[in-house]
Amino acid sequence: MKIWLIAPASGQWRHTGRRRLFNGKTFRFSMLSLLRVAAETPPEDEVRLIDEQIEDIPWEEETDLVGITCMTALAPRAYEIAASFRAKGVPVVLGGMHPTFRPQEALRCASAVVLGEAEGVWPKVVEDARRGRLQEINRLDAPPSLEHLKPPPLHLLRKNRYAAPYAIQAARGCPHHCAFCAVSAFHGGIQRRRPVADVLAEAAAAPSSYLLFVDDNLTADREYAAALFRGLTPLKKYWITQSTLALAEDSELVLMAAEAGCVGVFAGLESFSEKNLDGVGKNCHQAGRYREAIRTLHAHGIGVEAGIVFGFDGDGPGVFSRTLSLLDELEVDLIQASIFTPLPGTMQYQTMADRIVDRNWSHYDFHHVVFQPKGMSAEALQAGHDWVTREFYRPWRIARRLARAANRPRALIGSLYAAALNLAYYGRIRQWHIQGWNPETSSLSRHNPSIVQETEIAALQ
Repeated sequence: MKIWLIAPASGQWRHTGRRRLFNGKTFRFSMLSLLRVAAETPPEDEVRLIDEQIEDIPWEEETDLVGITCMTALAPRAYEIAASFRAKGVPVVLGGMHPTFRPQEALRCASAVVLGEAEGVWPKVVEDARRGRLQEINRLDAPPSLEHLKPPPLHLLRKNRYAAPYAIQAARGCPHHCAFCAVSAFHGGIQRRRPVADVLAEAAAAPSSYLLFVDDNLTADREYAAALFRGLTPLKKYWITQSTLALAEDSELVLMAAEAGCVGVFAGLESFSEKNLDGVGKNCHQAGRYREAIRTLHAHGIGVEAGIVFGFDGDGPGVFSRTLSLLDELEVDLIQASIFTPLPGTMQYQTMADRIVDRNWSHYDFHHVVFQPKGMSAEALQAGHDWVTREFYRPWRIARRLARAANRPRALIGSLYAAALNLAYYGRIRQWHIQGWNPETSSLSRHNPSIVQETEIAALQ
């Protein structure tokens, strides 16, 4: 059979990987989830990967089976693609987080749904499709083993279109139970780990000096992380990953990570308010320790990209300027600013049900307001998020951050990593015309216009 595995894209993300200006491929990483599905496909079948960020679906060509994966924001596009193929008589299987959380919704457009992970399920789905007897719901009774996974068929990727085609996953899930996190909900608050030897073999086989660990929390298990770092050290690879800032509290582990080639971590700081963090069960971070943790990582040549979320119940109009000042003060290298989004399947989606005002899934991309905030208007939340994003990636701020990075250990590789991502974020802001305004200043102006004038004059001095 001919099988197409599709990663949908919509809106501004469609074809973004084709852009040359500001290097559109910077945010394109290896499609490891679909590669894992491809690896599970019986060898007698012909598999093709289609990524809508870099190519169009070849509607004029024929295929026998289509598999589509999607998160919530891409569900409408996934449903649109599924309906089009089914109208042509081609069976379609949907999988990923959103179909897992809302299978009956997905089945309105799809022939079948895979709940959870693909290993152990996909081969049966393919065989059922071959015999014309697809089951609507497909799942395992327990999560699949992560031992001796089949290697991802990287030959299916157009590698020159991805910043990090050699992506590796050492573990799945996260042991924390943050109420807003779809990863925690998908994996049941459990982290499962591959044998270290398997991960190291995959890393050693990658024909590149640069790797991406797509783990949601690579350092959650200290002993596992230490064993992995010891094995990575002689490979002389450079890599980035996700972790909590708890990593920085273990000086030995930080040193091991640096010696193993870590040049950057993404850490979900979320908020500088302890009350906000407590309110969503984010107990793995303490805002008061951010400064020391970031300094520790920088001292070892490890850059920090912070995930920042606006729209917590404790946030008011002043949160945006305050957060921007703290990000500057802490010398954070990069940020990914998001708007609080109660995703289907999470505890927060249930507890906030009466405040959700928009159930257009395409808006659940962390950059649209879909609920009624407590401390400000929806308009102010949207504007403040956009304003911080624009201000953080002002050219003068980027230049200052890169100058600081140049004085850290392993400055060359660290500066290249920081420069590529800072410029890519700047390019996104320019191309998508992200602007916004500071709600705190706007609020002051309604009561005392002179305050705004004084604030603006001070900012120019």
